[in-house]
Amino acid sequence: MNTLAPVDSGRHAALADFVQHYPRLLVLTGAGCSTGSGIPDYRAADGSWKRQPPVQYGDFVGSERVRRRYWARSLLGWPRLRDAEPNGAHRALAALEQGGWLHHLVTQNVDGLHQRAGQRRVIDLHGRLDTVECLDCGCTLPREDMQAELSVLNPGWSALAAATAPDGDADLGDVDYDSFRVPACHGCGGLLKPAVVFFGEQVPKPRVEAALARLAEADALLVVGSSLMVWSGYRFVRAARAAGQPVAAINLGRTRADAELDLKIEAPCAEALAQLLAVVAPEAGTIS
Repeated sequence: MNTLAPVDSGRHAALADFVQHYPRLLVLTGAGCSTGSGIPDYRAADGSWKRQPPVQYGDFVGSERVRRRYWARSLLGWPRLRDAEPNGAHRALAALEQGGWLHHLVTQNVDGLHQRAGQRRVIDLHGRLDTVECLDCGCTLPREDMQAELSVLNPGWSALAAATAPDGDADLGDVDYDSFRVPACHGCGGLLKPAVVFFGEQVPKPRVEAALARLAEADALLVVGSSLMVWSGYRFVRAARAAGQPVAAINLGRTRADAELDLKIEAPCAEALAQLLAVVAPEAGTIS
């Protein structure tokens, strides 16, 4: 069992006070929640990109070469995300829900780890990577089925060396993607895409409305592991402030909303949440 490094005692106590004073929390999570599961994030502590930004929606739908590159890298990256396990941050948030402190959770992550940790009330704001959808007929299929077909169509590619990248991507280096084959929809021959919101793509309106409705029912907003640099997450801080709801954040490094926060804890998500849990729900035991 890992020993948790202590969060600054004053800030730790302030977070416990915040949660006890506002027990009906809407929690918004980002990539910082999943880094402890071995899934890299996109941004550095100052909010800048650590790497090339991910593929844009317009490029994916408009370019066969971009789709080949995406799926070739995904062929290697998907198994690593699929096999990732929930970490202490996911388990602590599930325990807070079970203890009655968490009204609902909205996640910007696409890995499904909150649900695997036992979280029940989750809105996957950006969708789920374990599902593939046809942009023409709307049918869906499991990502594992797509993986099997990609492997059959592209023998030898699965054995290539690649570094793990965010959101089921992989860094393949200087590779010629022209020979890579991407299957079409078996039902209509249409274009297949992961059922996630790409950069440059709009989050479905009903999903946003559902998340905002859960926020309106809450006492306060707690951001966990998100820099809030994209509007899809930052909008919830703006909505909370407009409604007079307090906002706290646990995040290593700068967030877009730093000037709007009532409280900020700069610590790894799992450490801060475990110490919070020890105060508000000690019956949950040690989370690591």
